[in-house]
Amino acid sequence: MKGLRIGLTLRVVAVIVVLGLAVFPLYWMFVTALTSNADLFGQDARLIPDFSQFGVFVDALADGKATGWLLNSLTIAAGTTVLSIGLGIPLGYALSRFRFRGKAVMTIVLLFTQMLPEALMVVPLFALFRRFELLDSLTGLVLANSAFVLPIVALILKGAIDGIPNELDEAGRVDGARPFTVLTRINIPLIAPSIAASAVIAFFHAWNEYVFAVTFIFNPEIQPASVGIANFIGELGTPIQTVMAVAFMFTLPAVVFYLFVQRYVVAGMTAGAVKG
Repeated sequence: MKGLRIGLTLRVVAVIVVLGLAVFPLYWMFVTALTSNADLFGQDARLIPDFSQFGVFVDALADGKATGWLLNSLTIAAGTTVLSIGLGIPLGYALSRFRFRGKAVMTIVLLFTQMLPEALMVVPLFALFRRFELLDSLTGLVLANSAFVLPIVALILKGAIDGIPNELDEAGRVDGARPFTVLTRINIPLIAPSIAASAVIAFFHAWNEYVFAVTFIFNPEIQPASVGIANFIGELGTPIQTVMAVAFMFTLPAVVFYLFVQRYVVAGMTAGAVKG
């Protein structure tokens, strides 16, 4: 009994330590945003936020630029997530369940695309977007981010569908279900955790993306927050408190999204697999 208590105590301590390490950067941004210049450049670090300095958040949102950046980032991330998942599910299903010429080559090509850095694709994408008038457009960023993250989403979902017994698909076809029905009624409910994990990957990639955004967007009004925050860095000075305030607000939606989706990631893989 004593050994169980010690083991439980050690696990609780380990969880608290890991949680502290994960939350501390967010807390430090919040504290720094609420620190005066005198304390910020003083000898002793301030660990407790000074809420009398909360006006920095109000000032950061006053002109509407930061709010616009956050809304642009949300639009890009949401669009990328929906598009990549919407295309990744049928692509992963086709690679998993159908036999066709070039299937192995296509899978390898999808894998190799993840070895290409974004910077290497900027020039050809810039020329392509200029031809199709997609520069300076949120739609262009959604397409660029989706193209970059779609291969990994498709491979993740392919692996998840590979783990579903073919007997379930055959049972659906015996009942008269078409391939689309088999995908939507049988496979998708079973791979919901993998879909949630893929959505997290797609959302975070688009939310944090900088290279495409700074290259393809020229209008400051439609810049995402990742580019907008970088604009605070000046030649003669940088408003540290403002940068940290906007960065804190930029980080919160991603954290909230992950906490919301986490419950689906850990959901049972076989929920609804048994036919009554």
